[in-house]
Amino acid sequence: MAAGGGGFGDPLSRAGIPCAFSPHSQAYFALASTDGHLRVWETGSNRLHQEYVPSAHLTGTCTCLAWAPARVQAKEGPQRKKRKSEATETSNQIDLLALGTAVGSILLYSTVKGELHSKLISGGHENRVNCIQWHQDNGCLYSCSDDKHIVEWNTQTCKVKCKWKGDNSSVSSLCISPDGKMLLSAGRTIKLWVLETKEVYRHFTGHATPVSSLMFTTIRPPNESQPFDGITGLYFLSGAVHDRLLNVWQVRSENKEKNAVMSFTVTDEPVYIDLALSENKDEPVKLAVVCRDGQVHLFEHILNGFCKKPLTSNCTIQIAAPGKGKKLTPKPIPVLAAGFCSDKMSLLLVYGNWFQPSIERVALNSKEPHMCLIRDISNSWAPKVETAITKVRTPVMNSEAKVLVPGIPGHRAPSKPVTPQTEDLETKRKLGGNEVSIEERLGAMDIDSKKEKNNLPQTNSFPVLLTQGLESNDFEMLNKVLQTKNTNLIKKTVLRMPLHAVIPLLQELTKRLQGHPNSAALMVQWLKCVLMVHASYLSTLPDLVSQLRTLYQLMDSRVRTFQKLSHLHGKLILLITQVKSSEEESDDEIADKDSDDNWDEDEEEQGSEKDEDADEEDNEDEDEDAEEKEEEENGEDRDGTSDKELNGDSDLDPGNESEEE
Repeated sequence: MAAGGGGFGDPLSRAGIPCAFSPHSQAYFALASTDGHLRVWETGSNRLHQEYVPSAHLTGTCTCLAWAPARVQAKEGPQRKKRKSEATETSNQIDLLALGTAVGSILLYSTVKGELHSKLISGGHENRVNCIQWHQDNGCLYSCSDDKHIVEWNTQTCKVKCKWKGDNSSVSSLCISPDGKMLLSAGRTIKLWVLETKEVYRHFTGHATPVSSLMFTTIRPPNESQPFDGITGLYFLSGAVHDRLLNVWQVRSENKEKNAVMSFTVTDEPVYIDLALSENKDEPVKLAVVCRDGQVHLFEHILNGFCKKPLTSNCTIQIAAPGKGKKLTPKPIPVLAAGFCSDKMSLLLVYGNWFQPSIERVALNSKEPHMCLIRDISNSWAPKVETAITKVRTPVMNSEAKVLVPGIPGHRAPSKPVTPQTEDLETKRKLGGNEVSIEERLGAMDIDSKKEKNNLPQTNSFPVLLTQGLESNDFEMLNKVLQTKNTNLIKKTVLRMPLHAVIPLLQELTKRLQGHPNSAALMVQWLKCVLMVHASYLSTLPDLVSQLRTLYQLMDSRVRTFQKLSHLHGKLILLITQVKSSEEESDDEIADKDSDDNWDEDEEEQGSEKDEDADEEDNEDEDEDAEEKEEEENGEDRDGTSDKELNGDSDLDPGNESEEE
């Protein structure tokens, strides 16, 4: 059983073009193009079946669509006798196609009659419809919108059956369980509702950006009486805008684990998802994901609990056009949608241009990890003119008309200055001189490649390139402008860009902020400059909140992550300092032990030195005692003589004394 892949929220600006295969047989493929036309193609013959243009297709463009189940047949008033042309219609003929618009209304288009069946307007949504889902059994229609509400419609009476608030912000996606008893809704968080009571059964974490798709991947066992009580094998899938991971969630009876149990990784943002439901636990789930880069990724995995590592695709499918002329390199062709056939062994691929897509059935080969299909679709893209054009009217140009070149409105090529040689030729003609030669005329024209290049209009300036890149969605042109690091150049570019390009620039910056951190750092400079320069213009927009909601949610998630990282950074610094301090303490203990050993050795050396010093001191003391004794003896002699001298005694003879007398 293949699940429909058209359940995308906000497909025009968030995911891809609103498109979906018809249920079960997949005989038709409906596609709502960007010009407001609804085209229904036959998948078997690749032929345009019907084309419908709503009356308000320019103001209320189609934002989402959904096929009604084949068993549901809308009552068209009182019964009448069928015509011969209607007698061949079978009971399971696909009839209604619901179209959600940007103004909040829902159109029911009848593919059998090829005209509008009814409108669902009164009491419904006040803002754009993001997603539509049909109920399998009762024929009711469920829709969600940017006005934060979910509406249950009665398609027979075209009136609101129930309306309740789904989230604090816009509700971007819906999905009904296979048994028809539960409803999944996604806003800032993912909620599981009980349809009978309109009460929330479970909350799930969700994504950092708006959820673009919700799908149940398993079927609830029919023998369970209570809603999901005791079931551990019920899973659902969710994908978000600017997110390359598809998360798988498990519904459990205990309300403990709210995070995803596993995830699938792809190369770019998913724009279309289709899957084959697994009817039992042992059967693997088959998933086909079409990315924005035009590749198709196929997954096949058994959902059996938690898986930590993101799962990669088993097979990747690409389509390319053969190279022509000297360039033999194949040119890639984008894939718009992919859906599993009823046998689950083949895949329907829709590729090429949305105006004239090509539909092909491809057999799957599980052994090949990569498939590249070479297809020549150059003839299918060319417009076909059935009647010959016989009358051609040439427009009359006024001499005073101004010719504008591509670029900023009002920008013209600089006028070529008149050279002196040209002035001489003009004076010759006025004075009636001789005829001017061809050589002089060519010289007056001044045909020079370098000068001609200088006189060409300057369309390579950053404001012009930025505006043209946003309008044409040229990735290389936008890279040339947005990869600059000069702040003055960024400011001048933002000042000179037109006002109508401010919102597309903010949306482009929001996409690029999801990329590499180096690229995000550059985009922050652009974002800061745009918000500072064009703050007054942005404040005048009535729907500014809805247009910048994604950017706000992105910044909010980044800020919350930064707080957690700062806390983690502080804890890591604390741990590192503690480890360093413990290492230093251990080094100090080792150093103390070494110092104690060295101190003991020093003490022994000092003790031996002290003994030697003590012996030397003893010898010195003995010498000093001997010297003191000698000095004492000498001192006694000296004292005796001195006493004698003091007492007047001397060694003089008595005769000498008499002589003196």
